[in-house]
Amino acid sequence: MKMTTEEAFVKTLQMHGIDNAFGIIGSAMMPISDIFPDAGITFWDCAHEGSAGMMADGYTRATGEMSMMIAQNGPGITNFVTAVKTAYWNHTPLLLVTPQAANKTIGQGGFQEVEQMKLFEDMVAYQEEVRDPSRVAEVLTRVISQAKRLSGPAQINIPRDFWTQVVDIEIPEPIEFEVSPGGENSVAEAAKLISDAKNPVILNGAGVVLSKGGIEASKALAERLDAPVCVGYQHNDAFPGSHPLFAGPLGYNGSKAAMELIKEADVVLALGTRLNPFSTLPGYGMEYWPTDAKIIQVDINPDRIGLTKKVTVGIVGDAAKVAKGILANLSDDAGDTGRDARKAKISETKSKWKQQLSSMDHEDDDPGTNWNERARNDKPDWMSPRMAWRAIQSALPRNAIISSDIGNNCAIGNAYPDFDDGRKYLAPGLFGPCGYGLPAIVGAKIGRPDVPVVGFAGDGAFGIAVNELTAIGRGEWPAVTQIVFRNYQWGAEKRNSTLWFDDNFVGTELDEEVSYAGIAMACGLKGVVARTQEELTAALDQAIKDQMENGVTTLIEAMINQELGEPFRRDAMKKPVQVAGISKGDMRPQKA
Repeated sequence: MKMTTEEAFVKTLQMHGIDNAFGIIGSAMMPISDIFPDAGITFWDCAHEGSAGMMADGYTRATGEMSMMIAQNGPGITNFVTAVKTAYWNHTPLLLVTPQAANKTIGQGGFQEVEQMKLFEDMVAYQEEVRDPSRVAEVLTRVISQAKRLSGPAQINIPRDFWTQVVDIEIPEPIEFEVSPGGENSVAEAAKLISDAKNPVILNGAGVVLSKGGIEASKALAERLDAPVCVGYQHNDAFPGSHPLFAGPLGYNGSKAAMELIKEADVVLALGTRLNPFSTLPGYGMEYWPTDAKIIQVDINPDRIGLTKKVTVGIVGDAAKVAKGILANLSDDAGDTGRDARKAKISETKSKWKQQLSSMDHEDDDPGTNWNERARNDKPDWMSPRMAWRAIQSALPRNAIISSDIGNNCAIGNAYPDFDDGRKYLAPGLFGPCGYGLPAIVGAKIGRPDVPVVGFAGDGAFGIAVNELTAIGRGEWPAVTQIVFRNYQWGAEKRNSTLWFDDNFVGTELDEEVSYAGIAMACGLKGVVARTQEELTAALDQAIKDQMENGVTTLIEAMINQELGEPFRRDAMKKPVQVAGISKGDMRPQKA
């Protein structure tokens, strides 16, 4: 069939149902963006490509539907790098379209030229370049298929002079891969280990959320065994929070109940998780990873099995199918050993932790430091981060989708939110980019307009994405709610400074004259300042009503004191020692 290459490209997008694109308009993509409206594809014109990529990540994570990021070749595309790597470690299947400088000028160092394939080589799960205009539909079909198969972003690179070519082409049918239920022998071996266990524990990761029926399958297995279920760091939505077997998240500022229960495990079923380091590092001063337990690791990617922890059985497969296979292979008396005592221990441990968490108002200082004490004394009437999180929980709708950002105050909140369903908690993941909270929740709202959404960010991280306030107020954009924890500092780095650098706060302080609520109002949005728990709860309650009933976006600036939580990486830091000594007198003037 005769058609132009841009028609073939868009028809292939239609064949796969990809109807949302995020980026900034540019001449290199205009041949296809010009026909987006006729094709039923919405182009979301953002303020920065980095945020556009995180919107795409939020959209796909909230809906399970692929979205696309696209921008001008060169600097527009380079701005996607952080977002694409973020999606890679979030295991988000996204389509990255990178228009390239024209073939006839590549290599001359022309306008907006950069090597875009090498740039994303370590950022994507798969990449391919279009070598001839007649292959555009074939390559695009394969790239989309690989993004889904590998559950990560995949890149198609296309020289911009390949658009507007007339080609004879057929649009291929989508390539679908059936996911694996795991090897028969490994599933049977895992089932035997679990059947013989006295204290089995299930650890759910992102793969459980991404797998169709994954949460239900893990729930059926947990109930058959009466085994506690922990979730990995930043995967609070991987098991129903109201379920009596839910123990909570592991990792930084997670659930002490989950840590105490998994510490006693003799068999751990790590389901749909690569066992990332932040899900196993010590917490609350506790080394909780059970080094003597038998570990069964299930991951769809064989390269990640046994990568971070020694495993007894590795299973390459889909989380839901493997969980069902293990359940079907359990012995008749699986879970019976110590069942009543185990159930009582789970209930008792959870209750004790819930009481402790509800009474935690402030952050502890390490021996020899007193920053948190000074912070409380400096602003005795201000909310602490934990007070703010409790106020938020009082107004947060049970069905809400929330996003988080990287930083001290969002991390302190790790133990608080839980969910009834998957695809509800959008955290930035293990690449750890600042500026994720706002764009991710905007993307989620675009995909789920019927659901209330709330984004969270510290004031440092929010500053990286604040320019999106200039974009999201336009009429076609949906209303969202964003909470900014305002304490005028880069908190995680400041905690490092108190521990290892003698309170030498280099680059940690933010401008106290800036008002994010004021910036929101200047952008035509609603800005609110909350100074007490009561004000914060009331502001969030009203913001949700405004979002869902009045189409109003609200930014809530939650004013909190400067208390600092646990450092992210005690394992990666140590107190420096000067040997030669540093003096300003050694600084030489530069020669002009």
